[in-house]
Amino acid sequence: MMLLLNTVKLVLIALNILPNRMKHKKIMFFIYMGTLVTHVMMDEPKFAQPIPNVTVAVGRDANLPCVVEHLGTYKVAWIHIDRQMILTIHRHVISRIPRYSVTYDNSNTWLLHVNQAQQEDRGYYMCQVNTNPMISQVGYLQVVVPPNILDIESTPSSVAVRENQNINMTCRADGFPTPKIIWRREDGQSITVERKKKVMVYDGEVLHLTKLSRNEMGAYLCIATNGVPPSVSKRIILDVEFSPMIWVPNQLVGAPSGTDVTIDCHTEAHPRAIIYWVYNQVMVLPSKKYIIDYNENSYRAHMKLTIKSLSMGDFGNYRCISKNSLGETEGSIRVYEIPLPATPSKQVIIAEPKETSRVNDTTTKIVQPEIVFSSKSENSNIHPERERPNSISMDRGKATMAFSFTDSPPNEYGIISEANKLSHHRYILQNKSAIILLIFIILYAYH
Repeated sequence: MMLLLNTVKLVLIALNILPNRMKHKKIMFFIYMGTLVTHVMMDEPKFAQPIPNVTVAVGRDANLPCVVEHLGTYKVAWIHIDRQMILTIHRHVISRIPRYSVTYDNSNTWLLHVNQAQQEDRGYYMCQVNTNPMISQVGYLQVVVPPNILDIESTPSSVAVRENQNINMTCRADGFPTPKIIWRREDGQSITVERKKKVMVYDGEVLHLTKLSRNEMGAYLCIATNGVPPSVSKRIILDVEFSPMIWVPNQLVGAPSGTDVTIDCHTEAHPRAIIYWVYNQVMVLPSKKYIIDYNENSYRAHMKLTIKSLSMGDFGNYRCISKNSLGETEGSIRVYEIPLPATPSKQVIIAEPKETSRVNDTTTKIVQPEIVFSSKSENSNIHPERERPNSISMDRGKATMAFSFTDSPPNEYGIISEANKLSHHRYILQNKSAIILLIFIILYAYH
C-alpha cells in the first residue's frame, strides 16, 4: 500500500515538472482517482472469526482454523506458544515434527493439522499475520487421555488374608483429566467399611477392610473414570482363609432294614477342603451300595450319602470329615434300626341268618347275637388257645377250628341297631356259658 502511494506521488511530481501543465490535468485527475480507489479497495488484513478451543482424545487428529480477510500479500504463521515453536509460515512447515501440516482452502481459511495428537501437543496456538504492527489471535488445543489403571502401583489381581485380619486394597490410575476411583463388589453385595457402615460404592484409591469375615470373600471391582471413554476396571479376588467347619442337620437317623436312608453334612472351608465319609474306619467309596452326592458353592459345600437296602451291617456311626491346609474337623451321624410295625390280626364277622315270622300280618325280626372270630395268618405258628384267652378249640374230624369272642365287638363291625346292641351286651354279661352253648348251636346249624 505504501509503495503504491509513493509511486503516485512520484508521478504527480513528474507531471508538474513537465511543460504544458494544463494539458495533463485530466491525466492527473484520473491518477488521483485511481489512487483513491486503490486505497479504499486494498484494506488492511483482519480476522473474520476467533480460533475455537478444540478438544481431542490422545491419538486422534485435530484441526485448528484461522480465517483472515484481506490478506493480500501478507503471510500467515502458526506458533505453539507453550513450546515457543514456529510451526508453519504461509504454506511451508517449519517444525521438524512430521505430525504438523497446514492447508489453505482459498476461502480465507488456514488450517493447522495436528495428526495423532499427543499429550505434549496440549496448549495455546497463535495464528499471526505479518502486518505492521503484527496482528494475531490464540486458540487452545486440549488433548484428553482415557483412564488407565497402573498395575504396578495397584494391588495384585488375587490376594489372600486370614479371617479376622485387616487388608488395604489399592487401585491407582492415570489419565487426563485425573480419573476418579470407585470400588464395587462383583456379586452386588455391600462393602463393609469401618466395621459397621455398609455401602454399595466406595470412593477412593485405597479400600480399607478390617477384621475380615468369610462373607466378605469374593471379587472386587476397581473402576477408573474421568469422563473420557472408555472407563476401565480391574478385578481383584479377595480370598479369606479359615480352617474347616462342619455342622450336621440330623445326628441320629433311623430306618427299617431293607429300606434306603440318606444322611448329609454341611461344611465351610477355604482353601477348598477335601470332604469324605468314613464308616468303621474305612473311607466310603461310591458304589451300588453307596451313592455320594456333592454340591459346592464358593467356600460352602453340602455332601449327601445314600445307603441302599439297609442290612444289619449298615447300622452304626458314619463320620463326615473335612480337611484343608489349615486344619481338619468331622461330624458324626448314627444310623439305627427301626423295627417294622406288626401286622394287625384280621377279624371276621359271622352273622346268623335272620328269620322272620308273621303274626297278625306284622313282621318282626329275630336278631341273633353276632360272634367275632379271629382269622390268623397262614404262616403263624402261634396256637389258637395261646393267642387269645377267650378261644375255644374243637376237633371235627382232622380239622381243628378255633373261635374267639370279644366282650365288646369293634364299632366298624356293628351292623345292628343300638337297641339290639344293648340287648346283646346285656346277654353276654348275664351268662357266658350261654354264649358257649350258642356257639355249639351255630356250628350244628352250619352243618
